[in-house]
Amino acid sequence: MIDLRAVNKTFVADITGVDVRHLSDAEFNELYTAWLLFGVLRLRNQPVDENELQAFSARFGPLEQIPMGKQSDTENAKIRNRYVLQLSNIIIDGKPIGGLGNAEANWHSDMTYVEAPPPASVLLGVEIPEQGGDTHFADQAAAYEALPESLKHRIRDLTIKHDAAHTSTGELRAGFQAFDDPRDAPGAVHPMVLHHEETGVPALYLGRREWAYVHGMSLDESESLLDEIWPYATRPEFVWQQKWQPGDLVIWDNRRVLHRRDDFDPQSRRLMKRCQVLSRTHSPTGYAPP
Repeated sequence: MIDLRAVNKTFVADITGVDVRHLSDAEFNELYTAWLLFGVLRLRNQPVDENELQAFSARFGPLEQIPMGKQSDTENAKIRNRYVLQLSNIIIDGKPIGGLGNAEANWHSDMTYVEAPPPASVLLGVEIPEQGGDTHFADQAAAYEALPESLKHRIRDLTIKHDAAHTSTGELRAGFQAFDDPRDAPGAVHPMVLHHEETGVPALYLGRREWAYVHGMSLDESESLLDEIWPYATRPEFVWQQKWQPGDLVIWDNRRVLHRRDDFDPQSRRLMKRCQVLSRTHSPTGYAPP
């Protein structure tokens, strides 16, 4: 039996007394079921290397290979593990060793701009600044439940186009052209209310506010509706703040939560390692939603 302490009744849980390198199948099933229930799990003091992080993350499903871009063969050869992405502001030999730098990252779910977004993200804290760089999570199942019934009715069949051209820090991705109208944004279209494929629990599925567009509406109608819904998505009572320590391992369900990151002093060092699960392959039998 794993040792679980719920931070809220059904949102965020601390798991203690566990070493993810040595989980039995029964222990992993218990952890997986807790992840489905709480949406975010935190495990502290996990001394894993990149290969061990990959092996643990792959128990949730097939992993995404990190994008190689237009790097030289020499630079590609320096990558130790092609399933572990470096998120960092650290610069070595004049080049950043990771992505996202030190800027604030806006509320988002990972990669909702693709047709099949990753259900799980696994993030390991390695080097942590003294201040800033915290990660905040928002429970979208609770946000949906808080909507007035009239608003639930209005949005139940609506879809949102999720912008693929910009990063979570608002920068234009390489290879994309700038545009002024969200209707011109490239990206996938997803339901505004997502019924979780494993639990059946409905949740808001908004992606990012910036450059989002409610499919089939005029631009003014879309902007007005999104402005009405987003305050529910990020209400303080639905948000939990992760203050990182080295060795923290956090697993979250992108189908259930939004997240964002605080900025931090660019002179501080921050290094995180992330795995993305492309699809689920594991679902314990007998799961009953709350």
